[in-house]
Amino acid sequence: MNIRMVLLASAAAFAASTPVLAADAIVAAEPEPVEYVRVCDAYGTGYFYIPGTETCLKIEGYIRFQVNVGEDVGGDSDWDAVTRGQVQFTAKSDTEYGPLTGVIVMQFNADNATDQDAVLDSAYLDVAGFRAGLFYSWWDDGLSGETDDIGSVVTLHNSLRYQYESGDFYAGISVDELEDGVYKVGEGPNNVGVAVGLGGKAGAFSYQITAGYDVDNDDGAIRAMGTVDIGPGTLGLAGVYSTGPNSYYSQAEWAVAAEYAIKATDKLKITPAVQYYGNYYGTPVKAGVPDDFDGLGDAWKVGLTVDYQIVDNFYAKASVQYFDPDDGDDSTTGYFRLQRSF
Repeated sequence: MNIRMVLLASAAAFAASTPVLAADAIVAAEPEPVEYVRVCDAYGTGYFYIPGTETCLKIEGYIRFQVNVGEDVGGDSDWDAVTRGQVQFTAKSDTEYGPLTGVIVMQFNADNATDQDAVLDSAYLDVAGFRAGLFYSWWDDGLSGETDDIGSVVTLHNSLRYQYESGDFYAGISVDELEDGVYKVGEGPNNVGVAVGLGGKAGAFSYQITAGYDVDNDDGAIRAMGTVDIGPGTLGLAGVYSTGPNSYYSQAEWAVAAEYAIKATDKLKITPAVQYYGNYYGTPVKAGVPDDFDGLGDAWKVGLTVDYQIVDNFYAKASVQYFDPDDGDDSTTGYFRLQRSF
């Protein structure tokens, strides 16, 4: 017997004496979950942690398409289509003084494919009630419709503000740079103004009182607004008085406005509104406004605004306004808007 036969016989004998075992299945290890975004729920919905930090970030914004109609709204045309995209970044983190907030808002506007602009709409920091940077003042607030004209011509300023908040109440004071405001005949651009604001809610009633003093123009304005839920809607009332044309209010010596926002359905809101101006000057150019409102006529405006929510975060708005001043021609303007928020 040669060596080859010996090896074969040995292998056969070993196989016969060894029990047959099934091969173990190869089981792949479960992949460990990867946390691409860590949710931050300390400041509300939409925040997530910036990787490697304890800073929470929220990204939001909207896309808007709007068609304006009215005399000369598009140069020589009576209609004009415009598009806007806006994105806001809000960063928050805890400090020994409370949350430290930073906000940047970029806005991109297009009248057509070649006529476009990108602007810094807001940029500010906020901590312990103090806010500093570029932001909108309390004078930017208004009623919910599109008829009222009770705010400043320019409401975005470089400002320093302190605002105290407790529950549904707030009160604050701001120092505003007013170089892009209005100024009177023979004067240069404004330098500084001081504004105060307070407001809050009490059940179905909300209120706001705002005042501002324009140092260079040596004039100021005060405004009061309030809303109350009545029946199927919300009644809004507002009044404003100005001692003379200034950067906080220069459209008229005084004005009153009223609206009733009817919640027709869960998706449909209809808001008729009216405003009356005493000693109406109009929305002025920034340079060379008069010293006072003497000798000016009155004016009135009536309008209707309709809001419809198509689906979540997507709505349509249509608004039409009729305006009739004593010292000018009457006019009808309006717009139709589609907006998707995110």
